[in-house]
Amino acid sequence: MANPDSADRPVVHQVLATLGYGDAIGHEVLGIQRVLRDAGFVSDIFVETADPRLEPLTRDFRDLPANATADDVLIHHFSLASKASRTAYALPSRMALVYHNITPPEYLIDVHPFLALRCWEGRRELGAYVPRCDLALGDSEFNRQELESLGFPRTGVLPVVPSFAHLDVDPDDGLSRPFDDGWTNILFVGRVIPNKRIEDLIRFFHAYRVAHNPRSRLLIVGSFGGFEGYLTTLYDLIAKLHTPDVHLVGQVTDAELAGFYDVADLFLCASEHEGFCVPLIEAFHERLPVVAYGATAVPATMDGGGILYDDKDPALVAGLIDAVVSDRALRDSILDTQDAALDRLLARDFAGTLLGYVDQVRQGPRLPAWDVIWDFWQQFDMAERLEHLRVDRPSIYQALTKDPSAAP
Repeated sequence: MANPDSADRPVVHQVLATLGYGDAIGHEVLGIQRVLRDAGFVSDIFVETADPRLEPLTRDFRDLPANATADDVLIHHFSLASKASRTAYALPSRMALVYHNITPPEYLIDVHPFLALRCWEGRRELGAYVPRCDLALGDSEFNRQELESLGFPRTGVLPVVPSFAHLDVDPDDGLSRPFDDGWTNILFVGRVIPNKRIEDLIRFFHAYRVAHNPRSRLLIVGSFGGFEGYLTTLYDLIAKLHTPDVHLVGQVTDAELAGFYDVADLFLCASEHEGFCVPLIEAFHERLPVVAYGATAVPATMDGGGILYDDKDPALVAGLIDAVVSDRALRDSILDTQDAALDRLLARDFAGTLLGYVDQVRQGPRLPAWDVIWDFWQQFDMAERLEHLRVDRPSIYQALTKDPSAAP
């Protein structure tokens, strides 16, 4: 929360739809807040929802109108279309938009139609912010180029310089201990969603296990919440290939994640759409050789470290895995490239870059007025009253007159 003695301090708040635990955006949001507060800014995080473990660090987005003036700056982390985003749009504050990219809906339409629609709406709504933003920032050059292609006139890159504090802990090996047995462990960390192409990981592992190393396993660590249907197709593929030792672990704590990095021999990525892909950098930090598909932002994120492949022939990828695992000299040379790439990333002046962008927004000329629907704030107040009824007086909320044209 803001310091009560902060009346004369400049204000830079952050606003986003949700603050998640253990994800890349969450780490960046908290890192931005630390830099801003250390520099003397009043800086709170306004959200629609937050992981219960992070709720004490946030404020409800509905409090934002009373806490943001025309002299303030909002750092708006844009993802899916949300009430928090639209509220930020309607406020008089200057705005720096940070774009983490949105999964193309075609990856999701067959397994999660609702989320596919939300992604399509988010990508469409992003264009509405072109006249609203004083500055639009991508967290990678890939994302900046997408912003530029949409017509944002002032763009930049706010580099992701991840904190590894969540991994620099005593590992909890309760889940990973059974895999610390001398077998080769191939690891992937990330959400179990279609654009990550988990099915390709399984096919690559199957080819590696059959052709090179039966004493191996694939460890897939990440949440599959909301994608249980996709998870079922993955288990069907595992059964069809008759491939044992594929373990879909699910979401883990930071200490448990550190345990999985400890037992892994290689990080394998087949994702076809990434705005940055922080787990690649985590693997660099953990000195785990990386073999990754060179799509979207991945080559720039790896920055010459690890091994990139551009052909998804399972036999070819299996051969790459075997070469890295079995050749110590090759492994060491790959780790050297990763160490150098990580050093370059960490040498970037994240705090200085962020504060420079904030100063640019604060000192820049005022934008022309942007369009806000005439009854926006009336609708905002009505939505707040309805939410109060829904939570505190559910029987009254259920009795409200329904739109007769709405579907039953």
